[in-house]
Amino acid sequence: MSPTEPASIRREQSALRSTASLLALLDEWVAMGWLRSLDAALVRFLDQQSREADAPAPPLLLLAIALASHQLGRGHVCLDLMLMEASGFNDSLSLPPEDESAPDRRLLPSDVLAEVTGADWEHALTHDLLVADGTLPTPDSANTPLVRKGLRLYLRRYWNYEQQVFARMTARLNALPAMVAADSARSRQLQQVLARLFPSLPADAGPDWQRIACASAARHQFSIITGGPGTGKTTTVIKLLAALQSVTLDTHQGRPLRIRLAAPTGKAAARLNESITGAVAGLNLEGLADAARLRTAIPTEVTTLHRLLGSIPGSRQFRHHRDNPLVVDVLVVDEASMVDLEMMARMLDALPAQSRLILLGDKDQLASVDAGAVLGELCQRAAQGHYTRGTADWLEEITGCRLPEKFVDARGMALDQAVTMLRTSHRFGADSGIGKLSQTVNQASAATVAQQVRDVLSAGYADLAYVALPYAAATAVISQHCLSGGAGRFPNGGENRVSAQGAIDAPCGYRHYLTTMKNTRPLLSAPKRDWDAWGAAVLKAYNHFQLLTALRRGPYGVEGLNQTVIEALYRARLIPQTTGWFPGRPVLVTRNDYSLGLMNGDIGIALKIPAWQWVDGHPVVRDDSEVIRVAFPAGDGSGGVRWVLPSRLHSVETVYAMTVHKSQGSEFIHTCMVLPERINPVLTRELVYTGITRARYWFSLLVADNRVLDQALARTVNRTSGLGELMFGGASAQ
Repeated sequence: MSPTEPASIRREQSALRSTASLLALLDEWVAMGWLRSLDAALVRFLDQQSREADAPAPPLLLLAIALASHQLGRGHVCLDLMLMEASGFNDSLSLPPEDESAPDRRLLPSDVLAEVTGADWEHALTHDLLVADGTLPTPDSANTPLVRKGLRLYLRRYWNYEQQVFARMTARLNALPAMVAADSARSRQLQQVLARLFPSLPADAGPDWQRIACASAARHQFSIITGGPGTGKTTTVIKLLAALQSVTLDTHQGRPLRIRLAAPTGKAAARLNESITGAVAGLNLEGLADAARLRTAIPTEVTTLHRLLGSIPGSRQFRHHRDNPLVVDVLVVDEASMVDLEMMARMLDALPAQSRLILLGDKDQLASVDAGAVLGELCQRAAQGHYTRGTADWLEEITGCRLPEKFVDARGMALDQAVTMLRTSHRFGADSGIGKLSQTVNQASAATVAQQVRDVLSAGYADLAYVALPYAAATAVISQHCLSGGAGRFPNGGENRVSAQGAIDAPCGYRHYLTTMKNTRPLLSAPKRDWDAWGAAVLKAYNHFQLLTALRRGPYGVEGLNQTVIEALYRARLIPQTTGWFPGRPVLVTRNDYSLGLMNGDIGIALKIPAWQWVDGHPVVRDDSEVIRVAFPAGDGSGGVRWVLPSRLHSVETVYAMTVHKSQGSEFIHTCMVLPERINPVLTRELVYTGITRARYWFSLLVADNRVLDQALARTVNRTSGLGELMFGGASAQ
């Protein structure tokens, strides 16, 4: 070891005493599943490169590289060594869970790094060949594989993404459209259009946040509309698009705005497509000029971001980028919490400078699967508003809504002015346990959240069921609940509930869609339209119940729970077999398939239908033969179906159970979430909140150990990144 190495590193820390010892430690971490093989391979490659350049990297730097790569795989944009030291290894690293036993204490990060100080890290990260200084004016001009800013260590690609997102968002925030002046002609038009689109509220109703969101988004080239479930994000953006088109058609010689709608996944895109089609059809445009033309100028087709940007197979690149930008005036991205840092950078790169970008999403949902929590960072001050007096006065002039003084802040940042949080849920009323539970999980303090959640679960809300899984009979309880829906676990057996739309059916399980499949099946000679209607009805019935879990593996993961449910359905004679393709098998698409028009997250159901032959473009039944086809929703808001050959589906899995991550962008009549018997790094407050908010009318929580629920509620997703600091300049989130 170099004689200039800090003294603390020369102590009895064998793993940091030599490169060989460090590499051996990394191999042991890989063998135990604490580290990915990819992480260790990157360390070996950079170690070799540094040695060939006669500038060998010290073991502590190599360890930092391994941890930075590991953190990227866990969704963090960078490794924050100062945060890791301050908050403890278990909170900062998912490698390994320190509350689990290890074969040898010396393997634990807390022991390996026990004597390492901030000065040690500073010394190790000073390596001109491998690490660039991110505080310099142009750190991205170097060729180093890593960049550091202070004690944050980035893989260069993600440093570049973060800098690109910051620069392009800042440029948009600084480019206010023409209607920024309250007395401009366009602002007066906007004021009049919003007055027609939004009914007047009672004087004591408080601010109309939907109207405020529309005005704010019209004022900026980049804006965010965030809010929890049922706060009206889709309704708001439809009225916003109507307002923008109305003003544009009046002032631009009749050329409408070119608007595109997108979502991160196929499932989210399909759901937005369905909801937006109905919202546009029901939009009241009375009093607006040329209302019929205006309605047709509001798009209803939604695509995925990958398809919008033109993904190139086998590559991370897209067809649309800075040199080949999208042809678009307004881009709306729904479920933006699922957009990772790389995709956000690619999307901003492909947008023309003069176009508008509007992000919709729930800031409190789970972040993207890949690195970054972009929406969460951008919305970290949304609840407090932080609007300047100038912004507040402009919004009042345009909307007639006066903002409460608690939302006004003379030191508000540029991004604050472009973010609006919708605060009123129109889905969950005061008597909704789902609404109360999600609010409690989301807003309660860390010290009291576990007790408050237990209080809500035991308060007798009609739409909530809490089931403690008995150790010896957990599988039997889960099986029965998934078959029947556990109506007896709800107050009044789930009966006699009424919503604004009418009576609510009692909670049901998977038996419901399989019974629907059997009892409503058309005669073999029925026309194809009857079979299409049947397929659509089965898909709709399946949507009445969905089992969610946090994990992929284990008895309480997707794999174990799928097997549990399949065996229970087979024993109940609801399905004919447990493997292969059989009538009633639900499948989840796990990879975009553009040739079939199926997206990651789409759900279909295998059904037995006639073997039609096509004669003169029409389906004809020639004999009594039947075939298995998979019915998928048409995805165009029509409520129709499309039939796909099972042999053409290469990336699907059975979906009686799905992860909470996969369920984002979906909604089910009854959601049942199962928590495992042991704590896991993925179990967080955000995951619990996201699972709860997938439910529309019924939510049941099955827990193997109450301590796991308590620990999950005590943990929050704190993805490490510098984007929030860049956007807010270090300003407080409060």
